[in-house]
Amino acid sequence: MGNEPEIRTGAGVVRGRWEGAVAVFRGISYAAPPVGARRFAAPGPAQRWQGVRDALMFGPPVPQARNGGSVMSSASGSTDDGSEDCLTLNVWSPDLGAAKLPVMVWIQGGTYLENDTANPHCDGALLAAAGVVVVSMNYRVGVDGFARIAGAPDNRGILDQIAALRWVQDNIAAFGGDPANVTVFGQSAGGASIGALLVMPMAAGLFRRAISQSMPGTYFTPSLAAAISTTIAAQLGVQATVEDLALLPPRALTDATTAVIAAMPEFVDVWGPMALTPTPFSPVVDGEILPCAPWRAIAGGAARDVDLLVSHTRDEFRLYTSRPGSEPAPETMTAAFRHLAPGTDGDRRYRAAYPEATSGQLFEILNSDWLFRMPSLHLADAAHAGGGRVWLCELAWSFNSQQGAAHCLDFLLVLGTLGPDEVRAHRFAHPNAANEITDVAHRMRTDWVNFATSGTPGWAPYDPQARTTRVYHAEPITQPYPEEGSRLIWSAHQFDTLDLPS
Repeated sequence: MGNEPEIRTGAGVVRGRWEGAVAVFRGISYAAPPVGARRFAAPGPAQRWQGVRDALMFGPPVPQARNGGSVMSSASGSTDDGSEDCLTLNVWSPDLGAAKLPVMVWIQGGTYLENDTANPHCDGALLAAAGVVVVSMNYRVGVDGFARIAGAPDNRGILDQIAALRWVQDNIAAFGGDPANVTVFGQSAGGASIGALLVMPMAAGLFRRAISQSMPGTYFTPSLAAAISTTIAAQLGVQATVEDLALLPPRALTDATTAVIAAMPEFVDVWGPMALTPTPFSPVVDGEILPCAPWRAIAGGAARDVDLLVSHTRDEFRLYTSRPGSEPAPETMTAAFRHLAPGTDGDRRYRAAYPEATSGQLFEILNSDWLFRMPSLHLADAAHAGGGRVWLCELAWSFNSQQGAAHCLDFLLVLGTLGPDEVRAHRFAHPNAANEITDVAHRMRTDWVNFATSGTPGWAPYDPQARTTRVYHAEPITQPYPEEGSRLIWSAHQFDTLDLPS
């Protein structure tokens, strides 16, 4: 093939481009545009085309509220409402003539509010150069993707992900990938989406392995999701129905969502602990598309045939508390310990476990535990209980003491999109950070690729007795997951679906 290779897909021929040692195809439609009668429907088949379609530019973003301070936002700074033909995916392949390269499908996070594969932080070239075919996709977010709407299926954003995975099964062999060796990997909302995919009947057989990074432990009952959607719709004087919402432009819905997010702490007594999170959306456990929260089904063996790698970072919530002006007010900290900590004496237990921590640090540790760390640990426990093979790891390395090993740092290292020059320019970077980041990122990326290739990342599987955990410092170590601190506090707690307070 020449510098602009052409590949025939099920819908038509696409023309990509060799960029160094990797062939890249951008903006390939994997489903019909979600407009008109399809706006709040499950994704339909991609429309066929004649001739050769250029796949040289990323597809337009899905409609979303743009947050210029978010690592998940596109560097383009676009503030438009997205585009009709937004369900597109991208492929990076190091060898189009290969028979069966492992395939890694990236599911981007973004608090179920943002999703744009044009984000340079999510570029798949370096990972593909390690010997795998990488796929990323745009999927619906916000009201369009995750709100509970009367007359529409729940979890439309995850249904989009399933449509993309079906496209992979049907087409990835032409790009050098092996459809029988697909690994889904995602972070934050992407990691929780993978938790849902593991137990969704519609996703069965679409992937062989899964990597869930920093999964938030929030899955909603229909009643909770409906209450939130009703409140968002009320901002616009309408009902949360397909008939009413279909008349509104995407910007109206994102603006209404933004207004509700700003007021969410005021709803904590009405909506429960989810009102203390950064987003009003999460997968809805509707009993059909998503039968139950992942921990319960996985512990019962629902995903025992899928190899699972679970990871989190040491300082997850530091991403939020390290921002200027983010110091929580005393009443915010009181509400957090009342609604998030297990038991009736959570404040005392955290102070006993971390006697040297300040109130702000305890607030950060609690939120890290409730939203990310402990759900990840319980996912590993559930997978082992269900008879599956599971590995656990933690990112402890950081390039500066202010942000620590915060939420999102892990995927930047795996994808290799945070480099020495950026670290060196950071005002709080420690002296050796620029030298260390290349090695830490290479080790994590190698372990992820090994897992996708062979089903093992290179250390012993996790089980509740040995608690074997890979910890990524500047020099990684393998050790038992600590049996004190947060793990001890949360040992008797079981995560499940979030509901309206009784």
